[in-house]
Amino acid sequence: MKKLLLLLAVAVGALTARADTGAAYPYLTFETTDGNVVSVPVSSLTLTVSGTTLTAGDKTFPLSNLTKMHFSTSDETTGISHPTVADEDEVVEIYDLNGLRVTQDQMQKGVYIVKSVSGTYKLITK
Repeated sequence: MKKLLLLLAVAVGALTARADTGAAYPYLTFETTDGNVVSVPVSSLTLTVSGTTLTAGDKTFPLSNLTKMHFSTSDETTGISHPTVADEDEVVEIYDLNGLRVTQDQMQKGVYIVKSVSGTYKLITK
């Protein structure tokens, strides 16, 4: 835990220096234990640690879920988001991992790619 706090202190110092020099690295990117990658713009970024939670701009991370954090030249966000109930009501197409189109009635346990009116997402059925 002390190493992580030290790393955060160093990152805040580096972040302040980079923000003032014209944004050579305009994003601070976080990698989590579940494989998600989230980039946060450096301009006007505020980092706050409260208990076991890190807040970077409008993003919040449990400290135990962070594996890596680095500055980057581009937004590396994975784009993976969780569907809402509205997304599930607006399903247009469903595909299995073999690329075959299926209906909701044909879905069994597994992973599916679901296209809805608002976007495309991965769905895991158990």
